[in-house]
Amino acid sequence: MLPAQYRWLEAEPGPRMIIEALKQYGTLEAPGAADNPKIIGWQDELEAAGLGRVYAGVYRHDAIPWCGLFMAIVAHRANIDRRPERNPPRLYLSALEWAAFGTSVPKGAAALGDVLVFKRKGGGHVGLYVGHDASAFHVLGGNQSDRVTISRLSKQRLVAVRRPAYRVQPGNIRPIPLSASGSLSVNEA
Repeated sequence: MLPAQYRWLEAEPGPRMIIEALKQYGTLEAPGAADNPKIIGWQDELEAAGLGRVYAGVYRHDAIPWCGLFMAIVAHRANIDRRPERNPPRLYLSALEWAAFGTSVPKGAAALGDVLVFKRKGGGHVGLYVGHDASAFHVLGGNQSDRVTISRLSKQRLVAVRRPAYRVQPGNIRPIPLSASGSLSVNEA
């Protein structure tokens, strides 16, 4: 269940990537050597669709960073008309590769459903914009505290804002000012 601060998202009519991501909210990485079959199944689904061949046989443990995998399954499921320009990047497990997805948006113009790419020690992180406060973006993403959740990430870590290549942009794409609550995420690995 979404925290009270974010329950308004349940009434939003789009964008499709947000709707698909919310369906996975709360999915949790399995502890230790175990693996959540749902997360592993996302890779299998992408391979079956011809999108995950580069990672065939490679992604078999949810201990491998999976924010990019989460974004790939969300983009795949949201792309109901199967337009190639809306497919995830070829190397989608690498969060920084998402900086080439869709179309570029100025960093100060992020809006609901935009893909946000962040730097972190040892790599990057990728998730979906659901709002912002004075110092952070509120990001719906995978592998945030080992689960699909909404976390606050510092604006200073932002690398790129990318908007999906909409045929017709949903009418509810807009900046969402939110109050700051909770601590900042510092490492999503």
